[in-house]
Amino acid sequence: QVQLVESGGGLVQAGGSLRLSCACSGRTFSTYTMGWFRQAPGKEREFVAAISWSAGRTDYAGPVTGRFTISRDNAKNTVYLQMNSLKPEDTAVYYCAADVLYRPIILRNFQGYAYWGQGTQVTVSS
Repeated sequence: QVQLVESGGGLVQAGGSLRLSCACSGRTFSTYTMGWFRQAPGKEREFVAAISWSAGRTDYAGPVTGRFTISRDNAKNTVYLQMNSLKPEDTAVYYCAADVLYRPIILRNFQGYAYWGQGTQVTVSS
């Protein structure tokens, strides 16, 4: 059983920064590809960023490239999302997800991620 718990969300002004954390209970966390997704009211869940099990590969959605950075600490079973230069359009519930199947690629499709956290709200005011 894999459990994911996000933290670090909140209210921030445009141009500000937040760092989200996701703690994972899985014993083999170091083998999972980890992803961050977000969902704004009335919109579909969308891919934000992901990192391979070894942290050797990362992938970012276009709107966040250059502003967000995903990282992981396998010793702490935790994945992070550093968000800088936040914009009002970044407002959403952010979800952490785990792809526990070994794959040679990083998936952007949320259906490939079997485990999800409860989400953390990020609100960016203008």
